[in-house]
Amino acid sequence: MLELYQAEWCPHSHRVRQRLTELGVSFVARQVPADPADREELRRKTGSDEIPALIDDGEAVAGDADALIAHLDRTHSERSDADAHRRQAELHAGTQGAGR
Repeated sequence: MLELYQAEWCPHSHRVRQRLTELGVSFVARQVPADPADREELRRKTGSDEIPALIDDGEAVAGDADALIAHLDRTHSERSDADAHRRQAELHAGTQGAGR
């Protein structure tokens, strides 16, 4: 199963989670500490302390969100209801900002 090392507060992690949803890929979200000095497991698994990062079929995929999304697009097909998921995410993002 694919593992995503990420943080809920990270907008780059959010973009990768959204693409995983659009692709219908099952994954385990691994929360990482905010302080890079406390990311020993992430460094051991990926060689980096930057998030987001993927472990896909035993292979570490690191880089920025665009690199991770490009990897996902090369290795997975988009699900038939991806547009509906995108619209739902846009609606959710709009309601999150409405109260600010």
